[in-house]
Amino acid sequence: MPLRPRIVALLACVCASLAFAAEPLLLPRPNAVELTAETFTATELTVSCESGAEFAKVQRILTADGKLTQVRRSETNPTLRVSRLKTSAYALRIQPKGIDLAYGPEDQLNAALTTLRQLAWAAQSGWSVPCGTISDTPRYGHRGFMLDESRHFTGKAGVKRLLDAMELLKLNVFHWHLTDEPGWRIEIKKYPKLTTTGALGNYTDKDAPATFYTQDDVREIVAYAEARGITIIPEIDMPGHAAAANRAYPEFSGGGSKKYPDFTFNPAKAETDAFLKDILAEVRTLFPKSPVIHLGGDEVHFGWEQWPKLPEVQKLMADEKFTKLDEVEGRFVRRMADHLAPTWTQVGLWDEASRFNLPPAKTLLFWWRHDKPQGLKDAAEKGYDIVLCPRIPLYFDFVQDGTHKSGRRWAGKFAELAAIHAFPESLGATLPANAKIRGLQANLWTETAVTQERRDFLTFPRLLALAESAWTQPARKDFPRFQQASATVIPHLEALGLKPWKGDAEVAK
Repeated sequence: MPLRPRIVALLACVCASLAFAAEPLLLPRPNAVELTAETFTATELTVSCESGAEFAKVQRILTADGKLTQVRRSETNPTLRVSRLKTSAYALRIQPKGIDLAYGPEDQLNAALTTLRQLAWAAQSGWSVPCGTISDTPRYGHRGFMLDESRHFTGKAGVKRLLDAMELLKLNVFHWHLTDEPGWRIEIKKYPKLTTTGALGNYTDKDAPATFYTQDDVREIVAYAEARGITIIPEIDMPGHAAAANRAYPEFSGGGSKKYPDFTFNPAKAETDAFLKDILAEVRTLFPKSPVIHLGGDEVHFGWEQWPKLPEVQKLMADEKFTKLDEVEGRFVRRMADHLAPTWTQVGLWDEASRFNLPPAKTLLFWWRHDKPQGLKDAAEKGYDIVLCPRIPLYFDFVQDGTHKSGRRWAGKFAELAAIHAFPESLGATLPANAKIRGLQANLWTETAVTQERRDFLTFPRLLALAESAWTQPARKDFPRFQQASATVIPHLEALGLKPWKGDAEVAK
């Protein structure tokens, strides 16, 4: 071969060896990805890390797909080196002879390992990942999903599948709505009738057998979530949405209305305070590392009707010179929040509570009323940390497609996939510039979600869009690319036993 063609061929080979690979379809999309055409390939990994807990995560996540035959811990010639960062991020450097992984918060180790797992999905055989670097940090610290267990009960196996899916999507907060009107779903040993009586029935069948989580169940789920980098926020609803507890212990009821009987706790009775504080003390022992407990605090006015007739409320209003029932509610919320302040980092409440002048440092507000942007503005002006979870588009009990019949709509609007992916940029000027946004959360209320199949149908693939919106910087979001990436993730959700909606027939119940 003449010299010139040989030089051209040699340069082509050099350029090919230095060529960068196309960005893989990771979900959620990382901040910065720079991969080469080289690969790291292995049938087993030796891991250098500081703790047994780190190694347990490496072993569990990287062997999940069955492509690695062995993962063992060794400081001698490791092929995966795990270290810590002082930032809220993770970084990967992948070379032909090994991988360096560094992470900050605990959930970022799960995130980094999940990225490696997703990179390996494209390998035709064995465990192989492209070389290069990935530097990544989540857009928001709170990337959550709320499951309503009161209206229809999911159970331990279903919750574990959900937590597995959340880890795969780099979601890190599970908001567990355990009490409400239809049923009380958590065992409290001091008050056994909460589960023998309060756990009876559900939204569609008031005669259904009692369903609830024992305290051992709760501890098991908490440990399962912790291993997956997921924090649980338990919710014990008060002073409204209390009908299930009041069926069990009517002496603490504050009444309600014809439409909402026994909707509230008595907000001024000393015995009610003691009852609720006992419950919250047991809840604290079950969630020892959770920084936030949620007290609900929404829609309490549905149950105000009988408050003026209660002797305790009459005396309180006279003593405190209250003229409005709103003042009675505010006093209750502040008292409970003050009681919890020494043992919880923050108390979570729905956005109505912004009017009660709670301490901003100790309060986390969840903005859900999409039709009341003033509530978001008020919360921002008062300096509260805020989680965005508005009905439109982040309530997953709303329909996700215009052809679907079962589920909610709001003035014709619903929660479609593209709208979730476009959030929160779609808020525009509705999102105050001074708002301290902790993160995003999707909420699944289960009035129409009787079966696990229906819950899966409502949750997936919409939870994938929420995951990318909560993690990925706006400039990196690309909806057509997201759809392509979703197609690579969905088979792995199905492998967990989940049944995402893929455009086929509606699962109506």
